[in-house]
Amino acid sequence: MAASDDIQLVYDRECPVCEYYCQRVDVDASAGRLVRIDAREPSEVMDEITALGLDIDEGMVVKIDDRIYYGSDAIHELAKLSAGPGVVNRLSRLTFRTPAMARFFYPMLKAVRNLLLKLLGRSRINNLDQSNNDWF
Repeated sequence: MAASDDIQLVYDRECPVCEYYCQRVDVDASAGRLVRIDAREPSEVMDEITALGLDIDEGMVVKIDDRIYYGSDAIHELAKLSAGPGVVNRLSRLTFRTPAMARFFYPMLKAVRNLLLKLLGRSRINNLDQSNNDWF
């Protein structure tokens, strides 16, 4: 269970690009502690995501306090909170600093993710249990 000041980042750890980004992005300590959660593992936050009807295969999730951000909104929130001098943090702040920029770039990243997972033969998470939706 996450502490109340934790920022939960829910993503697909089987995606090499997602894993690289999510393991390197960090948030300012004053914002809280970033907790990385594998969307393929059962968790309370995944139950919440599914109950809201959000398809985790179509977007990462960031949960701050009781608010859930999905897809481009999630990556924009991470960019606003990102800290540190690392390349990933700087690129995140630059690329996703406005909601409009996040909405522009996020679908491209999602398309690359989906193609990569298809090429790697990975299954979808399919948290909404949609029929004929197990593979990319």
